[in-house]
Amino acid sequence: MAKVANSSDKTPSFEMTWGSSTSSGYCSEEEDTEFEQYFTARTSFFPKTGKANVNVKKDEQIVSGKQELSTADIQVKLREYNAQINSNLFMNMNKDGSYTGFIKVQFKLARPVSVPTPKKGAHDAGARKSAGVKRRTSFYLPKDASKHLHISSRTSAREVIEALLKKFTVVDNPGKFALFERSERHDQVYLRKLPDDEHPLRLRLNAGPNEKVLGFVLKENETGEVNWHAFSMPELKNFLRILQREEEEHVKQIVQRYALARIKMQEALAGSTPG
Repeated sequence: MAKVANSSDKTPSFEMTWGSSTSSGYCSEEEDTEFEQYFTARTSFFPKTGKANVNVKKDEQIVSGKQELSTADIQVKLREYNAQINSNLFMNMNKDGSYTGFIKVQFKLARPVSVPTPKKGAHDAGARKSAGVKRRTSFYLPKDASKHLHISSRTSAREVIEALLKKFTVVDNPGKFALFERSERHDQVYLRKLPDDEHPLRLRLNAGPNEKVLGFVLKENETGEVNWHAFSMPELKNFLRILQREEEEHVKQIVQRYALARIKMQEALAGSTPG
């Protein structure tokens, strides 16, 4: 869990902000013995190939926030930072030289997340336990959902991810997710994946409170190749069902397209006069 709050309170405090009140997908329940299908044929687990957005630059190195600051420099930056915000999301200095403050994380997840299924009753829960079946619910987070976290300058990017998942009771492997910094410069958007040991609040302080200058985004951990070992056996079986469903849908669309073309050609032949 992330080290957060202030110097006297080590309990993490959270503030949640939703950019949308409706879910962007479907809900279902999953059992270890039978993983329910929550994808549609139009929703692919795999990243779509195609021409990349020319306005997005990934893994662009941004060195702001990496420089080591003295205590005096930190105090100056804290005063400058707090003077620029119009809310109560201030940064505060601690006696040990660290400081605490807020970061806002946007969720840009293309896949559903899984949470434990609420218990329906002691008898039902006991039956599932005796049968060795674990159930959980999978759903899509609302588009453009965001969340404020109160963290410390010593909180790492990996701890931020774990704190977010714990707050939402997400039971997925934290290794499936990555924290990115997002910035806008010269009408272009730059994304950089943060290493696990990087400190987001230090980046926030050096960049200032402007979200266009620096923002944080939680995304799937895309490494170029899918890490299949990070998924459970029911998930892998469900992905095979997804592929089969998408293949069947694609074949159906092709057949319909050619059937329509055949009808149009037959109509053209029937209406034509032999020359």
